Amino acid sequence: MARQLMRSTPFGDIARLDPFRFDPFRNIEEVMRDLSMMPTLRGFDVEPTIRMDVEETDKEYVVKADMPGMKKEDIQVAIEGNEVTIQSESAEEKEEKHEGKLVRRERHWGQQYRRFSLPQEINDQGAQAHYENGVLMLNLPKKAGGISKTLAIK
Repeated sequence: MARQLMRSTPFGDIARLDPFRFDPFRNIEEVMRDLSMMPTLRGFDVEPTIRMDVEETDKEYVVKADMPGMKKEDIQVAIEGNEVTIQSESAEEKEEKHEGKLVRRERHWGQQYRRFSLPQEINDQGAQAHYENGVLMLNLPKKAGGISKTLAIK
């Protein structure tokens, strides 16, 4: 299939919106649907907050998830069949004082969440997790008897 090169202006569709037709009673679902219909915004995917690599061996899956700046106490991993969920929360508060007076206060709260499926169920009894230098390493052994079988169609 031949692809055609087209010139695009990312904000052209938004610039054509008519500000005099603004309806404050229009619900957000309609606005988002209209925005998703714009050709420049279609297919715009959000990158996951937890980047990871998954490797498969004969006996297990090895997951390496980048989670920099997290404490291992703030990370939870849940396994249910072949579904794996990784989530974490972090909270931080900093204060800066000059001559006893508060000059600046910063608060940060963040949450990361990632859920994915593996081709085979996991033996959750033998699963292990290790966190070091901002990388969460999961060793997820495959459940015995989970080998798929191909059926002949008659």
